[in-house]
Amino acid sequence: MVDTSLRNRVGIEFDRVTNVHSTDFPGYYPGEDHSWNLDKFKESFKINISHLNQESSTFDLIGVDASVANAFRRIMISEIPTLAVEYVYIENNTSIIQDEVLAHRLGLIPLRANPDYLRWFKKDDPNFEPTDYDTVVLKLAVKCTTNAKAPAGTTDPKELYNNAHVYANQIVFEPQGRQEEWFPDGVVPVNPDILVAKLRPGQEIDLTMHCILGIGQDHAKFSPVATASYRLLPTIDIIGEKITGELAEKFKSCFPEGVIGINSSGEAFVKDARKDTVSREVLRHPEFNGRVRLGRQRNHFIFSVESTGAMTPDDIFIKSVQLLKKKAQILRKFNLRD
Repeated sequence: MVDTSLRNRVGIEFDRVTNVHSTDFPGYYPGEDHSWNLDKFKESFKINISHLNQESSTFDLIGVDASVANAFRRIMISEIPTLAVEYVYIENNTSIIQDEVLAHRLGLIPLRANPDYLRWFKKDDPNFEPTDYDTVVLKLAVKCTTNAKAPAGTTDPKELYNNAHVYANQIVFEPQGRQEEWFPDGVVPVNPDILVAKLRPGQEIDLTMHCILGIGQDHAKFSPVATASYRLLPTIDIIGEKITGELAEKFKSCFPEGVIGINSSGEAFVKDARKDTVSREVLRHPEFNGRVRLGRQRNHFIFSVESTGAMTPDDIFIKSVQLLKKKAQILRKFNLRD
């Protein structure tokens, strides 16, 4: 009889990590019937959202293989299209920032706009002309002058001069064609307080930006996430005799706050394993040898997605699912041809 109780556990020991191997086909084991069953998959598959707002989200993806979870992560980082500045046409730049550095800074400003209305710009075609269907135009025209009404004795450049600091909120959207209809709220920087440059009287910046669709694998400026990562759910099993009294307090101190609790009878119990960082501190103490088993759940992924603000984290994940589905459909189509 094969013991499958720890099959989905990565073992965490004092000096090594065990059970990290996988089968040639994930979830399939020799001599056992693991034929695909949709109803069985539905029973084990779950998505639990523990945190979600406009900037970040944390959710659990349960019941899939690491290859699937990692596919979602990679797609979120590098394959979801967003809008960013690609071409900068500088009419005048007398600031101390070189043209190419200024263009690079502008390109890295995240823009809030729905990319679904736009088509791909054909950069490789020298005869391709930009249209309202593939290009968004932004304008930045700022000149620094002396503030005649500055308070006497002040040394603050913001009070001494007008437009001493150039911020992202001074970028103006210039709708072309039907773009006013597609982007009723305009195309604006996610954070209006991003500092673009500092000017002094007589200096000015006058330029036009063309924004196009792109993906993170082309350039990081197109990536919709600041970070997208996951970790396996930690598991802590207290085995053997109960841990009580002073030993329970010491046991609790071996883990981050909130992982281990102590009940009214003085017995230690696992309160919230997901808060554990798997430091293995408890394994350093001989009194706990053979009394605790650490691990990670192989098919339980805790995702953390931090958006740049170009789109919400839930939209980013949904788009990653749609893209993975398209990839699978294309692969299936070619396999059917063969």
